[in-house]
Amino acid sequence: MGEKNLARNKYPEETVNLILETAARLFINKGYEHASIQDIINNLGGLSKGAIYHHFKSKEEILVAVTNRMTEESNKLLANIKNRTDMTGKEKLKKLMTDSINRSVNDKIFAAAPNLGESPALVFSILKGTIDYTTPEYVLPIIKQGIEDGSIQTEYPDELAEFIMLVGNIWLNPMIFDDNPEDIYKKCIIYDKMLRAFGLDIIDESIFERFRSLAGLYQQNK
Repeated sequence: MGEKNLARNKYPEETVNLILETAARLFINKGYEHASIQDIINNLGGLSKGAIYHHFKSKEEILVAVTNRMTEESNKLLANIKNRTDMTGKEKLKKLMTDSINRSVNDKIFAAAPNLGESPALVFSILKGTIDYTTPEYVLPIIKQGIEDGSIQTEYPDELAEFIMLVGNIWLNPMIFDDNPEDIYKKCIIYDKMLRAFGLDIIDESIFERFRSLAGLYQQNK
């Protein structure tokens, strides 16, 4: 027991990683509401409840950490695009769309076929993070740059930024709405038409097909 505690104190990052990986798997497979702290403990390979509460005060705090970890890689990609100086705002939005959907990690995520619709708390946490952090930190500055350089025309930059992110991340996500490839393709057409109403021709047929491919991967493995 003493050795376990020593190891836990010596490698706290490994303990946190194990807790978050285990919790994320349970939240996705069982649903956040149905996964208990005891369920997490039972899948930690011998770590105690004390080990969890040493790092997290509650299941809600674990949920926030899981969500942050899920969006961390995506936010790094957005930061790199936002900070580029060789592109207009509109060009950055198009690259944001293309690079986000084409990330290779998406194939692994969709092939794992998590049913996020079974965990509304997890979906809401992702949604809230998108509105409270990702959108104002990354997408809104790009749109404001586009307004300044003339590549984007809108009187509602805040609302446009939220619309782009919420539709792209939530409505077009088959892991939430269980859409088949053709449903997703039709949604992409509507999304494209709405974006073009703002003069944003930033998604094309290759993105439609990528969405359709990921939806097929999800349906095949669920």
